[in-house]
Amino acid sequence: VLAHSARACKESLADSSAPWAMSRLSISFEPLRIPRSAGNRPADRRWNTGDLALMTDSDGVTVRMLKNAADAAAFRALNEEWIARYFVLEERDHRQLDNPVAAYIDTGGAILIAELDGRPIGCVALAPDGTGAWELSKMAVASELRGHGTGRKVLAAAVDHARELGARSLFLGTSRKLPSAVHLYETFGFRHVPRETLRLASTRIDVFMELLVS
Repeated sequence: VLAHSARACKESLADSSAPWAMSRLSISFEPLRIPRSAGNRPADRRWNTGDLALMTDSDGVTVRMLKNAADAAAFRALNEEWIARYFVLEERDHRQLDNPVAAYIDTGGAILIAELDGRPIGCVALAPDGTGAWELSKMAVASELRGHGTGRKVLAAAVDHARELGARSLFLGTSRKLPSAVHLYETFGFRHVPRETLRLASTRIDVFMELLVS
């Protein structure tokens, strides 16, 4: 299975140079361009499990694992859009979005992509902290599809997948400037916890939440 996934990843990378745009959304995505610095080596990228679908609903939305450079570019663009709209991109954001495979997958985490008609429309990342707790971060939905349930589907898939990975709990940091996001997390059972409970380095975070999943 791993050998097959590796071959599939190599084939997808070979086709990732052609530019493409999401005609149904306001965001245009470019192919992923990762800086060739000592800490970000494109040759070291390892993608997740190819075509593994975690969820498909009656509306045609599928949530699956990140599988190629186009997915990584979508992950970056979707997140840059909402962060730049409400806040300022921080150094941590650049590090995670410039090379999401190194930031999440190579460290034992996962990136989930929601797609509709073959196009990415949402995403979320999961990162273990080594204690059984996993951070849920970089959750985003294309601006034109917000308010239609896509975020709920992405979050449901992320919680289920974290549980399958053996997570004891999920934690996240968000902002009071994003009341819809806070409310969504609350409906899933995330509870507010004191700031000092979680070590999250970001100037925009003023809401800290946790969910027990096992």
